[in-house]
Amino acid sequence: MTIKEIQEEIIDEFSMFDDWMERYEYIIDLGKSLAIIDSEYKVDENLIKGCQSKVWLHSELNNDKLIFTADSDAILTKGIVALLLRVFSEQKSEDILAADTAFIDEIGLKEHLSPTRANGLVSMVKQIKMYAIALQAK
Repeated sequence: MTIKEIQEEIIDEFSMFDDWMERYEYIIDLGKSLAIIDSEYKVDENLIKGCQSKVWLHSELNNDKLIFTADSDAILTKGIVALLLRVFSEQKSEDILAADTAFIDEIGLKEHLSPTRANGLVSMVKQIKMYAIALQAK
C-alpha cells in the first residue's frame, strides 16, 4: 500500500467516530497493538526530542524500505506513534520524504492535542523523515 492509500484509510476510519472521546479510545487501542520494541533500542539516542513523554523510535532498512519500531511511556502517545508507523513503516525513503502529513489535520488530531503533545507529534514526523534523509545519504 502507498503512503497516500494508508492515509486515506485512516481518514475513513476516523470519520466513523462521532466525537473525540471515541477517537482518543481508538488511538489508545492502536497503541496497544504496537509491536514491542526490542529493549536494546530503548536508549537515549533513540529518544525523540521535543516530546512531553518518552518516545523511542528505531529504524532499520529491509529491501530498500524503512522498518520502524517504537514505544512510549504514555498510552495516548503510544497510539499516536502507532498511527505514524502504520503510515511510514515499510516505505521507501524517497516516498517518506515526498509524503505530506495533511491526514493529521484532516482527522483533526493536532487540534485535539495539548500544545506539548502537538509539538511531540511534529517531532515524531520530523524524526521519521530524518531517518529517511540519513538513509538516502548513505
